[in-house]
Amino acid sequence: MSPIDIDDIRAAAGRLDGVATRTPLVPLRTGDGRFLLKAECLQPVGVFKLRGAYNAISLLPDDVRRGGVMAASSGNHALGVARAARSLGVSATIVMPSDAPAVKRDGVIADGATIVDWDPTGPRWLQDVADDLAAERGVPMIHPFDDAQVIAGQGTIGLEIAVDVPDVAAVLVPIGGGGLISGVARAIKSLAPQARVIGVEPALAGDAADSFRTGHLVEWPTADMRRTIADGTRVNLSERTFATIQAFVDDIVTVSEDEIVDAIRCIAREARLVAEPSGALTTAALLHHRDELGLTGRPGPIVAVVSGGNVDLSRLGDYLRE
Repeated sequence: MSPIDIDDIRAAAGRLDGVATRTPLVPLRTGDGRFLLKAECLQPVGVFKLRGAYNAISLLPDDVRRGGVMAASSGNHALGVARAARSLGVSATIVMPSDAPAVKRDGVIADGATIVDWDPTGPRWLQDVADDLAAERGVPMIHPFDDAQVIAGQGTIGLEIAVDVPDVAAVLVPIGGGGLISGVARAIKSLAPQARVIGVEPALAGDAADSFRTGHLVEWPTADMRRTIADGTRVNLSERTFATIQAFVDDIVTVSEDEIVDAIRCIAREARLVAEPSGALTTAALLHHRDELGLTGRPGPIVAVVSGGNVDLSRLGDYLRE
């Protein structure tokens, strides 16, 4: 349960060379600072999740990998696992909510993975269903965030930011289960210790903010978190990710649903990028909370991770319509 080491992240970067895209830092032409968007929406599967999934699956012993892998996901981790598994010649079965965005389900199917539908109104939690299936079939579970090698893969984003922007003043990272911010924060604090690392989550799924403020792990009911449009954040932290957040994250802020939609519009208009609601969280914080976060007038570039851009076109049209 100890935090991953920077060498784990460097090793993951080597495995991901030629697999994951080294995503660009795109200027956001708004505000009074130098704001850069780390465009993980430009990954081959439209989301950062390929990094952690590939790193974890590639490290499985050959005889274990041959039996296939299992995962549970609202959509983005599913896309990462499906693509990583296909790249490595591994079969994948993924438990997904029956109401997951069509763009995410279609991508999983296109990469050859098998979907097992989960009823979000039912009595059992998504991950529990997948855990039982994995045990029944005797295959490894690729957890979306509570896995050291998944976290190391996600941390390669922080490695790239620290190399590309050595004078970075702050890095804003979306929070769902905490795997992304755990990896990024570990890399940033190792390589650019002057930078603040700030987590961002929806106010309607604010378990991480509550945990951070109280100093102990706080769990929100799944039904409450399903109110947010940011479907990638409808999950609680794990003990592993909370411990890493406590060690390396400077602050966590929550944003409203209206602020998320405003950020989606801003990203499209000012950076010419498509962001899904979960991916727009950090820009929402830049637009609406930079004073409270002490970011206004701060010397040095500020980087916001746009974690993904997998949004159904009909929903995107609704978000962009002012």
